[in-house]
Amino acid sequence: MKKWVLKVIVQKTISYLPFSNKINYVFQKYVTKGVYLSDEYFYDRLEHAKAHIEGFKASFNQSIPQTCLELGTGWYPVVPICLYLSGAEKIYSVDITFLTSKQRMMTTMAKIIEARQNGKLDGYLTIRADRWEKFMTLWDSVETLSLDKLLSELKIIYLIEDARQLSLSDNSIDLINSNNTFEHIYPEILIPIIKDFKRVVKKNGGLMSHFIDMSDHFAHFDKSINIYNFLQFSDNQWKWIDNSIQPQSRSRIDDYYDIYKMLDIPISEEHHREGNIEELKTIKLAEKYTSKSLETIAISHCHFISKM
Repeated sequence: MKKWVLKVIVQKTISYLPFSNKINYVFQKYVTKGVYLSDEYFYDRLEHAKAHIEGFKASFNQSIPQTCLELGTGWYPVVPICLYLSGAEKIYSVDITFLTSKQRMMTTMAKIIEARQNGKLDGYLTIRADRWEKFMTLWDSVETLSLDKLLSELKIIYLIEDARQLSLSDNSIDLINSNNTFEHIYPEILIPIIKDFKRVVKKNGGLMSHFIDMSDHFAHFDKSINIYNFLQFSDNQWKWIDNSIQPQSRSRIDDYYDIYKMLDIPISEEHHREGNIEELKTIKLAEKYTSKSLETIAISHCHFISKM
């Protein structure tokens, strides 16, 4: 049995159990090894933080976003801490589940300190001296501080709520960002989320910056399949494979274009990976994808910046 099929069976089973997220964390920690803060994940998030901040600077006269919102921060708050070190004053993180912990916060802080000490961090961020001094003071006392205290001092505020109805005021956020989160949200949920983002982001001074990974995430775990493997299944077949723990919408880049157009949100700047059409041709595509061009389907990653 292929590894990705085994993972499907396990995650599908877990999704029906009470405390499914905690059980899945244990499964990924001890079986798939997918919850550790790897160098690959860490530096990918640093690259994203750099792109979010530089996108804002380029749009608004080199200024730093003061009030930020991240969707789906996950276990390790790398980007929120980067925003703090850069000078942000209030950093919201919205999710339906609170996934971080003091240990995961400490792991993130230690990784950031290591990157600074080996000379890599400054290649991604312009760090305010007073923020770094405060950060190191917190680190020196980290064993005695609660998670709530650490979050408060780092100006991070978790909102565990429905992102379709944010408890934030209209026109209140400078920068809204996400990092490979949209692909886990089906369009019927994503559309009202982005609609509410449009409500809370500042008009004439706000920015939305979203990275989207449109590859089959099972291929990250099982190298025997390629990143287009999940496109062979019909929607009816996919509903038996997909799970609520780590859902995958399988949306392609043109689907995201359509959402932005429908909500009248500009794509001021766009970057994407062309993908591998030869790999795509090895997959017998489900009927729903056959009307799209191979060039469109093959695009595996994109980054949309929207200046509001």
